[in-house]
Amino acid sequence: MIKVITEEMVEEYRKSLIDEEKSEATVNKYMHDLGVFLNYAGAEPVDKEMMIAYKDFLLKSYLVSSINSMLAGVNGFLKFCGWYDCVVKTIKTQKRNFRREDRELSRKEYERLLAAAKAGEKMRLWHILQTICSTGIRISELRFITVEAVRAGYADVNMKGKNRRIILPRKLIQLLKAYIRKNGIKKGSIFVTRGGKPVDRSNIYHEIQKLCEMAGVASSKGFPHNLRHLFACIYYEQEKNLANLADVLGHSNLNTTRIYVQCGWKKQVQILDEMDLVVAA
Repeated sequence: MIKVITEEMVEEYRKSLIDEEKSEATVNKYMHDLGVFLNYAGAEPVDKEMMIAYKDFLLKSYLVSSINSMLAGVNGFLKFCGWYDCVVKTIKTQKRNFRREDRELSRKEYERLLAAAKAGEKMRLWHILQTICSTGIRISELRFITVEAVRAGYADVNMKGKNRRIILPRKLIQLLKAYIRKNGIKKGSIFVTRGGKPVDRSNIYHEIQKLCEMAGVASSKGFPHNLRHLFACIYYEQEKNLANLADVLGHSNLNTTRIYVQCGWKKQVQILDEMDLVVAA
């Protein structure tokens, strides 16, 4: 059977992702990755040989982690179409046991970002940074930080059929109450665009990138999810309880949580040096 992709099939796949209650960001990511493949394939029929060639094509331009992510979106579409014979394997990689130094945001760098936001009178961003970093929430969960949640002292998150409660630190509550009063926010999400919609990942990412330049922080560290990583590291350093941290972060798998608390390269070197197991000649 000749396998030709049509616009109708792509649209049906998009609808299926929505029906599966995938987040908007996930749907957009999968559709983008499928679009990259469609540009590569053109009007040619899809077969296993093409998919293997496509994987080789990606290897010339992308990191392995990015390639595996991109292949996941295309493989998902192929499975949706029932074309299992065309699905390709992802690229196996050796598991890292430390975080990349060029992407690891330190507490001091976080504080510099806050100082730069305040100096630049970017007070909405200043509050957003502190809200994410002091609670460990995902950027997609920021919309659940509402006037009602601040009054209650916690936010109930309901996403992808899962429910969890996020506790708001007392200092954050006081900070947000003052922000709410000053901006005359009566109800609903606290952090919204001029059009009244909750701010999204794209809004915040671009703002943080600009802030990094102002604060002298590497742009590679300027993404919202890094604040969640910083929260996880500081929480674990204080409590040394992986199970509790998993609950706070909303992880169902402890292996996911372990990734968040991996130490950086310099810390690994320090630990090995302090073990002092080398005897001088």
